Amino acid sequence: MFITLLSNAIRYSTVFLFGSTGETIIEKSGHLNLGIPGIMCFGAVGGCTGAQIYMNSLTDTSQASGFVLILISILFAMIFAGAMGLLYGFFTITLRCNQNVTGLSITTFGTGVLSFWGKKMGSDGVTFYAPSKYFLQVFPTEWTKGWFGQIFLSYGILVYLAIIVAVIVAIVFKKTRVGLSLNAVGENPATADAAGINVTGYKYISCVLGAALAGIGGLFYVMDYSQGSLEYVIDAMGWLAIALVIFSIWRPLLGILGSIIFGMLSILPRYLTVTFAQIELVNMIPYAVTVVVLIAISILNKKETQPPAALGLSYFREER
Repeated sequence: MFITLLSNAIRYSTVFLFGSTGETIIEKSGHLNLGIPGIMCFGAVGGCTGAQIYMNSLTDTSQASGFVLILISILFAMIFAGAMGLLYGFFTITLRCNQNVTGLSITTFGTGVLSFWGKKMGSDGVTFYAPSKYFLQVFPTEWTKGWFGQIFLSYGILVYLAIIVAVIVAIVFKKTRVGLSLNAVGENPATADAAGINVTGYKYISCVLGAALAGIGGLFYVMDYSQGSLEYVIDAMGWLAIALVIFSIWRPLLGILGSIIFGMLSILPRYLTVTFAQIELVNMIPYAVTVVVLIAISILNKKETQPPAALGLSYFREER
């Protein structure tokens, strides 16, 4: 039972991992994007739209290329979500609007678009079960047998992609000039600007790239976890992804472990005989743990566990 629980938790955690990795990139630039839930909804819409366009372009869908289908779906998800990141950046960087209000507006817009688009697809009789099968299996079925295969080899391509992306982002943060410059922008944009770093450029790229990565999480939930079934709970998972950034103290590698923990807590009620009230209590655990972690890092007050110093603050170059 534990092996099954763990493997399902790892699979479910992918939604959180894409979202938290993207949000971590954005927050490292000094921006708190509460629009991640809506951006993940846009990623789902974009990815499914790309898959539909590709499948409709074929005279015989049985001849579809899984590689091309997955690539197009990911690109469309990143484009749709990245566009929302660009919009967020325009309002908060160029127009200097309030980050929280802008993010919440994008979340409201994204969830509304997903609901409207999903109902439209349903009324047109469009389903995504056929393209979803290409996302579900990477290794041969015989490789997935036994505890090792079930834990490490039984997932679709996006699960492994999420882990690879998180590792790459962690390396960039710690080992590259780009990562150090981004950290400087998030800590003190005025000092970074004086040192010749293009603060506006870093902020825009972070907002767009972070949103694009988060959008893949929405695509994963529809095409992999739901196996092509449209679900309208993506925004709820987006809030958990934001909470995971705090839980992992802004470290993508800890985000991998944290996402698995969040995933396990999210699906745990399915493996227990509990009442509805107890299920709700279990679902509250990730949020409660995040609050405890936030209180703990505030008390410890160690630099390496603190959020970027300029997080949530607009930068006015004229005041430098």
